[in-house]
Amino acid sequence: MTLEELDLLLAEGEGLTVEFKERFTPRIDRDLVALANARGGTIFLGVNDESQIIGEKLTNRMKAEILSLARKCEPPVPLSKISQIGKTVAIEVSEGPKKPYSCSSGYFRRLDAVTQKMTHEEVGLLFRNADELSFEERPCRDVSWTDISEEKIKIFFEEAGIHAGERTPRDILTSLNLASKEGIKNAGVLFFAREPRRPLLQCEAILVSFKGTKGVDILDRKDIQDDLRTQYQEAMVFLKRHLSVRTNIQGFDRKDYYEIPLEALREAVANAVIHRDYGVRGTSLMVEVHEDRVVIKNPGGFPAGMSRQKIGDLSVRRNELIADMFARMHRVERMGSGFKRIRESMEKAGLPFPKISSNGFFIIEFARPPLAEQAGNQSSVKSSVKSSVKIVDLIRQYKDITIPVMAERLNLTTRAVEKQLEKLQTTGRVRRVGPDKGGHWVITEIKGSENT
Repeated sequence: MTLEELDLLLAEGEGLTVEFKERFTPRIDRDLVALANARGGTIFLGVNDESQIIGEKLTNRMKAEILSLARKCEPPVPLSKISQIGKTVAIEVSEGPKKPYSCSSGYFRRLDAVTQKMTHEEVGLLFRNADELSFEERPCRDVSWTDISEEKIKIFFEEAGIHAGERTPRDILTSLNLASKEGIKNAGVLFFAREPRRPLLQCEAILVSFKGTKGVDILDRKDIQDDLRTQYQEAMVFLKRHLSVRTNIQGFDRKDYYEIPLEALREAVANAVIHRDYGVRGTSLMVEVHEDRVVIKNPGGFPAGMSRQKIGDLSVRRNELIADMFARMHRVERMGSGFKRIRESMEKAGLPFPKISSNGFFIIEFARPPLAEQAGNQSSVKSSVKSSVKIVDLIRQYKDITIPVMAERLNLTTRAVEKQLEKLQTTGRVRRVGPDKGGHWVITEIKGSENT
């Protein structure tokens, strides 16, 4: 590993294959087995959780202790290299050929950027699936580096809050574990190919709004044949367009309330994209809006070992690389808490938990409240609420929100959001703290006009 590669990994932060530790302790045996049980990866000693280099020096004694810890694991964890990289120590762990691996504290795995102890059931699943190469991991033979979009990489970096300087697509995808010596992996194609559906016909999401409840008469339809980030974004825009909304006004604050909490829908759409079985050709992710329900379907049904009764208690990842990318974009919470968040947001809104089933597809069905319950305040509809007020609401709720995310959530262009932010800054309603990359917006104490 070179200093340039280290700089890129520091910019990208912790993830499925990267762990930062401020200093060496014997407890890193948990991270050794977690990486060996997942896709392999690197532990950097002398780096804090904010990707800042604290410094650690590799000594002969430290190297001997690390090797001893790896040998004491059951079976011994394969280490490819231990080296001093600048002011950090890099411990490179290979993906284990004899999964599952354990240390004195038990069995551990990597869940996005977190090392998590495994349950008995999860250990059993790892035993059964140890020899399988998932679809997302396989090299895509029909794609070359000229097919990768640098613009899509740029957008991803902006949403992930990563500043990596001038790097080639090959360097970036390799550091994210989306490419290897064998070529670009299917996961890399699904995120960054200019035309991902050309080599992968199943890369598609179909969004449909129906009249009535029978799913026959189509009011609106949109087929999204693009990357996974775009599928997720377009699905949320479609749902917001076809769901009812009321607005609550308290003083200077105005807040939209959708008939089904957006937080629950975001988690459900992200879950469908992340856990879809992309190896099933001739299928599409489906988002359906009916008069009485919203239905989200992803091909593949329950992942192996998962059932309706275990949802929320057992974390099973069909696509670890795709999940890691969505976590980096802050689209999902790490550590598999999605269904718990759905439950909490639905309970807070006084709505029932959605119906979940599987028939070859994983299906989650949200009941829409009757129209009489949605009436609330019909005079205050979404179209009458100024974009500037919505932007202030988003900044208040999400400190580190970026312009592209604001644009997605408000169904606006990034330029329209930039214009509103310029007006808000002029009136003293918001201000920018820090640089364009890495800074954030704050709401000032001065109360500017809410109708700019």
